[in-house]
Amino acid sequence: MKYDAPPYMHDVLPYEPSQDSWRHAARWQALESIFRGVCRDFAYKEIRTPVMESTELFTRSVGEGTDIVRKEMFTFEDRGGRSMTLRPEGTAPTIRAYVENHLFQETPVSKLFYISTIYRYEHGQKGRYREHQQTGVEALGSADPSLDAEILAMAIEFYRRIGITNAELKINSVGCPVCRPVYREALTAFAEPLLASMSEDNQERFKSNPLRMLDSKDRNDKSLLANAPRLLDYLCEECSNHFETLKCYLDGMGIVYTIDTSLVRGFDYYTKTAFEIVSRELGAQNSIGGGGRYDGLVEEIGGPPTPGIGFGIGTERCLLVLQQLGITLPLEDASPAAMIAPLVPEARPVGVVLLNRLRQAGISADMDYAGKSLKAQMRQADKVGAKTVIMIGEDELANGKVTIKQMGGDRTQSVVTMEEAAATLAAMGVAN
Repeated sequence: MKYDAPPYMHDVLPYEPSQDSWRHAARWQALESIFRGVCRDFAYKEIRTPVMESTELFTRSVGEGTDIVRKEMFTFEDRGGRSMTLRPEGTAPTIRAYVENHLFQETPVSKLFYISTIYRYEHGQKGRYREHQQTGVEALGSADPSLDAEILAMAIEFYRRIGITNAELKINSVGCPVCRPVYREALTAFAEPLLASMSEDNQERFKSNPLRMLDSKDRNDKSLLANAPRLLDYLCEECSNHFETLKCYLDGMGIVYTIDTSLVRGFDYYTKTAFEIVSRELGAQNSIGGGGRYDGLVEEIGGPPTPGIGFGIGTERCLLVLQQLGITLPLEDASPAAMIAPLVPEARPVGVVLLNRLRQAGISADMDYAGKSLKAQMRQADKVGAKTVIMIGEDELANGKVTIKQMGGDRTQSVVTMEEAAATLAAMGVAN
């Protein structure tokens, strides 16, 4: 019987695969490390939420008329008869945790980040997987556009640090509950005569959430709506001032952006600022991150009125772009400082004790467990990148010592006692 990973899900491997090098775990760790560094520099703290939530959390927050809720959620009934859903996005679970744990009492502005797996029943293709990882941030407690600017600057800084300098930032304002209904009327009046020629999805969006017609990827829909009224022309004074101030901040920081009047994002909870970051390296599925402001979401989920803004970045999509650009992030050196090589069966108990001592001293070490010859053990040490090999043979056992052989270079050897081994490795500059 043969078992494979579920469709459009993948294994992340300890060694670089011959194809799809982005599935190498060391690359994920490097990307996550850089993201954590950016979060630290911007004063964001980590939050971790369960992989599943009550289905209602997503239907209420994301919106029943969205593609995510209608088509893409992994929803099931648990043994207690509750409807549960594997998280299809990172914001709603973070806000639920923020409300449930009263994080709003800790500080006026809560700045949070997460690294989470996301589940959506996608039509699998390059960069679009049913299980994928998302790094994201949420800033809660301020409606000031300077916080919007910080969020955008944070995303751009992350891309800069990993080497993606050709990403394009698109921004828009989707208004608020005051001005959006006026625009919705203008949009539906424009779209209604064209509805019969639109896709089935857009006909459904016309009924449930007309703004999301602008988010259609169907070429014919895009063509039909090319001359639709612009939301920016219908913004109330508050939303207009907010957007103009944000643009001033971005200009001041030298952040290049494009205003995309059709950008509405895929969630119902967005207000005012919406943005997306795209890369031409991915083809059709070119979005590598995006987000926006959601000033009514905390209250919708049961918390006090609290403005917020955040973004999510797809890990796999970033790694695919890096692969296309030929960029390799600095990978952590995972090779052991020492490989212990017992040369006779009697040496194995001594090797086990020494191995434990080195690890207790904070020195990475490994040992041959297969009873191979010295030549085979040396080849294995080379393969794993060990910096030294510690040999224990009959002579070493008789003298109560071990032989440390440095790999690479002139391969010098030192004969020391077991008690001196850790200090010798440190003196050689190979201990980590």
